[in-house]
Amino acid sequence: MIDTTMTKRMEEATRLTRAGKLHEAMAVLQGATPEAPYRKDDAFEGNTFEGSCQVVDEEMTASRPASAGPIGSIGSESRRTDEPDAQAASFTAPGPASQAPPAGVPGGGLGVTAAWRDKWLKFRGAGVQPTHARSTTEESLPGAFTAGRFTNSVGTRDYKLYIPSGHHGQALPLVVMLHGCTQDPDDFAAGTDMNRLAEEWRCCVLYPAQPMTANSSKCWNWFKAEDQQREGGEPAIIAGMTRQVIDTHGLDASRVYVAGLSAGGAMATTLAMTYPDLFAAVGVHSGLPHGVAQSLPDALGAMQGGTGPLGGRAAQASGWASEVPAIIFHGDRDTTVHPSNADRVAAQYATARKQAKTASEREDNARVTVEQGQVANGHAYTRTTHHDAKGEPRLEQWRIQGAGHAWSGGSTQGSYTDPKGPDATGEMLRFFYRHQGGRSVN
Repeated sequence: MIDTTMTKRMEEATRLTRAGKLHEAMAVLQGATPEAPYRKDDAFEGNTFEGSCQVVDEEMTASRPASAGPIGSIGSESRRTDEPDAQAASFTAPGPASQAPPAGVPGGGLGVTAAWRDKWLKFRGAGVQPTHARSTTEESLPGAFTAGRFTNSVGTRDYKLYIPSGHHGQALPLVVMLHGCTQDPDDFAAGTDMNRLAEEWRCCVLYPAQPMTANSSKCWNWFKAEDQQREGGEPAIIAGMTRQVIDTHGLDASRVYVAGLSAGGAMATTLAMTYPDLFAAVGVHSGLPHGVAQSLPDALGAMQGGTGPLGGRAAQASGWASEVPAIIFHGDRDTTVHPSNADRVAAQYATARKQAKTASEREDNARVTVEQGQVANGHAYTRTTHHDAKGEPRLEQWRIQGAGHAWSGGSTQGSYTDPKGPDATGEMLRFFYRHQGGRSVN
């Protein structure tokens, strides 16, 4: 139970903060935490909390051994976070979101417990800027990029949703976009330029957000067994969020597509494997196959071009394959996720076609065309297309010459993009619109 003395101190600290008297506010608040003496050198300038301020969470800290390094590292060695998937070895699984708010929350470095920190936020009006989408659902209007939050029995994720200006209640298609590590919905939307093209193609775009509380580098946990199954883990959260958006806005449930970059690309193919009834087509950019990793060592091995059984022992035993049409992009100079993973992703989607009953069906399903191209003042590429018996594309694989670990044809307004093309966003939308509920659209 909160004592009245502490409550008064919190109220006084809040009043001083709003008056711009941060030094005085810190002194008042510090009176409640004698274990961390107040020092003027620790004072913060302006209206933000800077420096080495960190939130101290007693439950999380107590659960970590004394020999462990900072959260988000292995041992005491810090990991770089300048590559979307280079941090496979830094993946962690902290507790619920309420246990690890964004850096900069008052109380960091002062020994303030989580309960008092939350009380402080309540008195301040929770005026801390979030790391991604806002926690409250905004009204979604045509032409607006709004934020929301989805919760089901598995977990909670924030998201951003773009509705094109031409939407007036029509049952439009939906594209689900999964960002890479260290990215967020705003960054990914800017880099892929998907919202601008959504205006041209007339579709809605959903950007689920992975918080640092779920993964220290904001990577989707494609390498964990619990996040590789239907009705469980992150796939169930994303699928549930997708269905809710479809129902809320009256979108076309037969034209729902998913695409992702890097860790997001790996999760996109996992969704195609686990929810083939929900997604009509999938786009995988610089990603990995479903089920190739069950642990961190597995993840690192796969990213470096591991030569183990396709899909790993568990995935191989369960026969993972999907008939969901797929379009795959990968740069041949990707040093983060080895380019061989593109072939391994393609193999999982090709498996279903190889299971055709008759020789004639197998011959039709094996029809392949190969096209060499060159973007003006940009990259050369090879596009390999696998057609079905009707001649419709079921699998497209783009190998981009000279490209690294970046979204092909993306905008410099976002991270991990390569403006030299080809245009992955436009090509994915073209491919997606050829498919509806798993069927080709003439």
